[in-house]
Amino acid sequence: MTETPTPLPPTVVKLGGSCLADLAGGWWDDLAEHGRERPLVLVHGWSKPLKQLSPRYSEPSAILRDRYGNQSRWTTPEVIEDIKTVSAELGREVLGRLEQRGIAAERLLGSDGLVSAGEGERWWWKDKQLVELENLVGPITGVDPAPLTKLEPGRAYLVTPLARNAAGQEVNTDADRAAAAIAGATGATDLILVTDVAHLLIDGEPVREITAEAAAEFRDKGATGGMRKKLRAAGEALDRGVERVVIGSAPVTDLLAARTGTVITRT
Repeated sequence: MTETPTPLPPTVVKLGGSCLADLAGGWWDDLAEHGRERPLVLVHGWSKPLKQLSPRYSEPSAILRDRYGNQSRWTTPEVIEDIKTVSAELGREVLGRLEQRGIAAERLLGSDGLVSAGEGERWWWKDKQLVELENLVGPITGVDPAPLTKLEPGRAYLVTPLARNAAGQEVNTDADRAAAAIAGATGATDLILVTDVAHLLIDGEPVREITAEAAAEFRDKGATGGMRKKLRAAGEALDRGVERVVIGSAPVTDLLAARTGTVITRT
């Protein structure tokens, strides 16, 4: 009797919305080379394309801060539609680049049965007052990998990290943390967070390797903005069984080989 080969776990790569346009052809060549050996799940951000769509997304009023100090994009049904608009265009570009290099690619909305979200925060600061607002965001509560039906070498999925909450609403969610949850749910050994910085910096010095515990300590005491979210996502991925998380701006194979970037491990 012929044994069925054990499926290879995917490599999960989060593509930062601010750096996608800056990834040159060689970066995509490298990704495709890796994708011929491993299944790929790509999760994309949309911050820069959304700001290019309309000036209002660059205004301070587009970002809310909750009573705990956490920031979130103020997301209405109209914002969800704009996210879908820019993500569809971005998806055509990414899928085209992969298919030109021999990788069969498919785009999925996380809200189409892949990513579930819990109830979002309702109290937000606005005009120096704490007010109750409906903000269509929510924390990720689960990932059902069933829609990822063809996780095999030579194939890739591109996930737009929207989610569906218990009320059936489509909600915005953090792309880094969505990538972490998907990596855990698919048994990925590696999560790559591709961003526009080469390394995690602590006291101005690049960090090549750091434990989850030390990364969490820096996250809570020194990290700011997007890096704070990335470190939170890294910790969540490791808690879900991912072996290591790499943050950087280089080609994926260089990041996986630890030739550059910052590697975060459990110990």
